[in-house]
Amino acid sequence: MERLNEEIRRRERVIRIFPNDESALRLIGALLAEHNETWQERRYLDMDDFREWAAAHAAGEGQNVVALAG
Repeated sequence: MERLNEEIRRRERVIRIFPNDESALRLIGALLAEHNETWQERRYLDMDDFREWAAAHAAGEGQNVVALAG
């Protein structure tokens, strides 16, 4: 949140004077839309990778159980 506020302030300093409230809201809206798109694209954990890991982990435990029983 603080980073987003800093980005708004940085862009606002470039413009310095807004002709009206709507122009300021358009700038903030555009930044929020850009920020939202960035977060939509970001994937912290790819579930396909997780499923592959879980399957390999489960298969490994099954082999360990067989090795211990043998």
